[in-house]
Amino acid sequence: MRRLIINADDFGLTRGVNRAIVRGHVEGVVTSTTLMANAGAFGDAVLLAAAFERGKGGPGSVGCHVVLIDGEPLLTPDRVRSLVDGGGAFRNSLSSFAGQTMCGRLKAEEIEAEAAAQIQKIQSAGIRLSHFDAHKHAHMFPSVLKPLLRSARNCGVRAVRNPFAPVKPLAFAHLMRRPHLWKRYSEVKVLRGFQNNFRELVESEGLVTTDGTFGIVVTGALDAALFDAIVGCVPEGTWEFCCHPGYNDGDLKTVRTRLRESREQELNVLTSDAARAALEKHGVELISYWELQ
Repeated sequence: MRRLIINADDFGLTRGVNRAIVRGHVEGVVTSTTLMANAGAFGDAVLLAAAFERGKGGPGSVGCHVVLIDGEPLLTPDRVRSLVDGGGAFRNSLSSFAGQTMCGRLKAEEIEAEAAAQIQKIQSAGIRLSHFDAHKHAHMFPSVLKPLLRSARNCGVRAVRNPFAPVKPLAFAHLMRRPHLWKRYSEVKVLRGFQNNFRELVESEGLVTTDGTFGIVVTGALDAALFDAIVGCVPEGTWEFCCHPGYNDGDLKTVRTRLRESREQELNVLTSDAARAALEKHGVELISYWELQ
């Protein structure tokens, strides 16, 4: 059996991103999304969440996209000093965050407290959370994952994204024909060193996860051919495909993101007949995080 959750990240980033994610579910193959509690269009996302949860293709799952990189914390800077810069904002790059993590400078209790604040803000808005992940996959680092798992468990969230995926199938499917993705591929391959005890940590806190996540290597470059190639190399088991649909409008120009034109391209792919045909051709069943549990 080959099952796939297609999760749209960044729900709440802008109104255009919100509309695109809901459209991706109602008209396309998106089955899940993760909401940013500290983003500018959070309130709009909350209003649209009901439409997402009752999409035409079946109920969608809504999770928390925990943000520890980019943006500002929900808690006051004095409560999360190890997570913020001198201006009270989160560090704005994964490399900077990783450096602080590897040096042991991020305090676990502050990560746990900020994550709880973000999860509880979403829950207080009336949304039942199915799972969580982290912006820029920050939870791949064990010292970050541990406090995030504790926070999720204490808030009643029972599933988490597994941010690792087998890289060889991806390479054989399309990487050799697309040299501009080699750098991203190499970065993801290096970071796979953190996956060894990921499942052990998840299980120790009583949460569930998938077998891994596809789509990370092709973020910002997804097209119909790549989608078909990825779906075609999904192994037996339960997997996730992460994506970033959106509209490249005026609101998006005001936020920090490298993904702009690519968001509309992804939306076109995810709402196309070709996407559904690829899933059917390769015998991949779509599910949400609720079915994982």
